[in-house]
Amino acid sequence: MPSYLTPGVYVEEVQSGARPIEGVGTAVAAFVGFAESGPFHQPTLVTNWDQYVQTFGTFTADTYLTPAVYGYFANGGGAAYIVRIGGPAQDPAEQSVSGSATPAALGGFQVSARPGASADLSVEVTDAEGENPPEDRFRLLVRQAGKVVETYDVSSRKNVKGYLVTQARQSKLIEVTEQPGATQTRPENQSLSLAPAAAAPGTGVARVDPAEYVGDAAARTGFAGLEAIDEITMVAVPDLMSAYQRGDIDAEGVKAVQLAVISHCEQMGDRVAVLDTPPGMNAQRVRTWRNDDAGYDSRYATVYYPWLKVFDPATGQNALVPPSGHVAGVWARSDGERGVHKAPANEVIRGALDLEIRLSKGEQDLLNPIGVNCVRAFPGRGIRIWGARTLSSDPAWRYLNVRRLFNYLEESILLGTQWVVFEPNDDRLWSSIRRNVTAFLTEEWRRGALFGRTAEEAFYVKCDRDNNPQESIDLGQVVCEIGVAPVKPAEFVIFRLAQFSDSTSLVNE
Repeated sequence: MPSYLTPGVYVEEVQSGARPIEGVGTAVAAFVGFAESGPFHQPTLVTNWDQYVQTFGTFTADTYLTPAVYGYFANGGGAAYIVRIGGPAQDPAEQSVSGSATPAALGGFQVSARPGASADLSVEVTDAEGENPPEDRFRLLVRQAGKVVETYDVSSRKNVKGYLVTQARQSKLIEVTEQPGATQTRPENQSLSLAPAAAAPGTGVARVDPAEYVGDAAARTGFAGLEAIDEITMVAVPDLMSAYQRGDIDAEGVKAVQLAVISHCEQMGDRVAVLDTPPGMNAQRVRTWRNDDAGYDSRYATVYYPWLKVFDPATGQNALVPPSGHVAGVWARSDGERGVHKAPANEVIRGALDLEIRLSKGEQDLLNPIGVNCVRAFPGRGIRIWGARTLSSDPAWRYLNVRRLFNYLEESILLGTQWVVFEPNDDRLWSSIRRNVTAFLTEEWRRGALFGRTAEEAFYVKCDRDNNPQESIDLGQVVCEIGVAPVKPAEFVIFRLAQFSDSTSLVNE
């Protein structure tokens, strides 16, 4: 309360009672898999395809992370966190150059060989060309079998075009990162030998096991590294299937990793797992896999079948890829065009040339009731997602859009009511909570997210003396009950036709 001691006119800013709740984002994906370059076990935000290529490289044979991310952005995805696995997992203070088994120090930088690079690899630091070059300038030579194969005129200074870390991203042989805690200075002229990272035969990725995906909560690797990022709403692991195809992980390992993804999403409570079926399965085999082998039952997970046939720039030919990345992009596009309450189905998958298997209606009749979302090819209508179910056995959480709508509402209300903490717990506070939550849900009802002819039919908000007795107040608790009626998708559209005979004309005659 201000004190008025001197006569005069005073202007005060008064806090209004209205504190609007803003809707949170609903379409931020997380992808876990193998990449050509980039940091290991560090969730890295990319917002477009160019950013991904700059950090993680381009298409690599026998991996699915890059095609999945490409399909995500092609179908409308706007932001994604990438977790590269298959390499060393260290604490941030000890993070070495990605892809290197034995990183070498170069002043305030660390340099190492990319996975799959030749064993006879070295780098050399020499003086920059020209008379009296700046102190931060030098030349980096990359030698393979004693022959110079790459040359870079670089600088040790950040925020300049020739910065060493930035220029080294163009290399197919080495990776350079900043040494944590060190000052980046011009290194002395020297020559260093590099040891390549261990890679699986015939691939550019290290051998992995299920533990590489699951990660370590203490070290914040694998799925645990995603726990600190609140805005993620969907998680996909497309490269689980490439490890399965290479023989690094067996069928039990696939199940273990997918269960870990589901567990992560259930624990976080604000994201949904986008799972893929193993490759090469017909509809009957997928039914058996879903019911007997996998047996997942979760309101926070979905699965899509079959795989997509897309163009693969790495080989110049068409290739089969898991659908999860493209599907996540369709979710993002549907959210932007219609809203999270709209089931992300009956939507065209951009970039899909064909399917691993073209399903008939009878085959989908086997899969849809058990929660396998099918991708179908329709003459003249393209390749479309033709299912929108979770893997839950609970009818209340059968539809994907219902799950994602509740995630959206819960997170929005959670973040929009943080101001309530430590406020005086009385009728005025309860009234403010009711007013703000009601205003938010009314707007969602007007957008078509809630079912009802009126707002009163669509939701209710109760926060008063009935559910906040003195006992709760003494415990420092504020209880607000909210009930909403979500819209359900028109999954089965039925038109009943019957013959109609107009007998009135006979009577008139």
